[in-house]
Amino acid sequence: MNSTPAPTIGIVGLGYVGLPLSLRFAQNGARVIGFDIDPAKVASLNAGQSYILHIPAEEIAAMTGTGAFAATTDFARVSECAAVIICVPTPLVNGRDPDLSYVLNTGRAIAPHLQKGQLVCLESTTYPGTTDTDLRVVLEEGSGLKAGVDFHLAFSPEREDPGNPQSDVSHIPKVIGGLTPACQKRAMEIYGIAVKTLVPVESCRVAEAVKLTENIFRAVNIAMVNELKVVYAAMGIDIWQVIEAAKTKPFGFMPFYPGPGLGGHCIPIDPFYLTWKAREYGQETRFIELAGEVNTAMPAYVIRRCGEALASQGRALKDARVLLLGIAYKANVDDDRESPGYVLWELLEAEGAHVAYHDPHVPVIRPSREHSQFAGIENTALTAGSVAGFDLVLLATNHQAVDYAIVAQNARLVVDTRNALSAHMRGRENYFKA
Repeated sequence: MNSTPAPTIGIVGLGYVGLPLSLRFAQNGARVIGFDIDPAKVASLNAGQSYILHIPAEEIAAMTGTGAFAATTDFARVSECAAVIICVPTPLVNGRDPDLSYVLNTGRAIAPHLQKGQLVCLESTTYPGTTDTDLRVVLEEGSGLKAGVDFHLAFSPEREDPGNPQSDVSHIPKVIGGLTPACQKRAMEIYGIAVKTLVPVESCRVAEAVKLTENIFRAVNIAMVNELKVVYAAMGIDIWQVIEAAKTKPFGFMPFYPGPGLGGHCIPIDPFYLTWKAREYGQETRFIELAGEVNTAMPAYVIRRCGEALASQGRALKDARVLLLGIAYKANVDDDRESPGYVLWELLEAEGAHVAYHDPHVPVIRPSREHSQFAGIENTALTAGSVAGFDLVLLATNHQAVDYAIVAQNARLVVDTRNALSAHMRGRENYFKA
């Protein structure tokens, strides 16, 4: 990292990507202004509070207390920054069409306040060409400045892994692509404040493609093990034992694990940014489409397994009381965006089941664009009595904070999509994997 006095860094979007990045810059001597359109989030951060499970409030309070970090809704303060880094959502709409509204609206908000010599860097995952076309146009039209001449423009994909204690922004290599060589140089100077290893690539489009490639790789391999899970189950073979044995090979194999479907804001969404853009070039993305079909089909497979499990006890899904264990999209986080748990919930209710959930990290379900009908529903306590009161426990997320012994000892019936209860219940007639 460089030793020169650090400039003021503006970071737009203070969620699972922007907030950790803000703290790393602040902890390495930069003054950070965090921008967000949510006044409640801004007030919480300025009070030294955290709303993300794996980010301690103490870290935020330490930075706000020294003045190294402050949050605001006032985009006029962009003019104070040497660099502005955009970390906002890029969801899908109308099935699988990219929604760049958050990125472009951010561009429109900061453009009137851009100064000559500033850097604007996009971190949000998107299709190749977004930075040097869509975002560039918005910034130039709103500022009257020219990218690559009057201000620097770059793309550097985020590489956050929430819930992984080894995931530290400062130690994860940072890919950086600039609109021009000067843009790339400036971006590397800025990121060098907070990140140890920088990986320059020749353009914004290469950097955008790097992120898509990383997530497509994961989506396709997860689809493969999900498909193998179904095939092997029909043969009476446990996919989890297969993977554990296969990963002892020291070369040519990387373990991926099946689940009830894909969740989070990356893997279920990002591959289809490339699919959408590829059509513009007359290209097909058959692996991506097939992986999407396999992964999207997994919740329905899980529900079939629930029906089979209940049938083994002379019951049906209709009117069954089901405890959904875990609503966050992955273990040990409080992030429920795109969680397959909500799809499972909807499918269970469509079959006439009565559903409650337990998640130690999601005490109340927050409003969302996709599953607003669940907003405000509260977590069910996990006790011997509560577990025994359900006809079926469906394990969707394998949080370490869950007392699985309570489930194993008291559940009438368990369907486990994460192999979390295997050590407690393997061989028991009331234990099913899905």
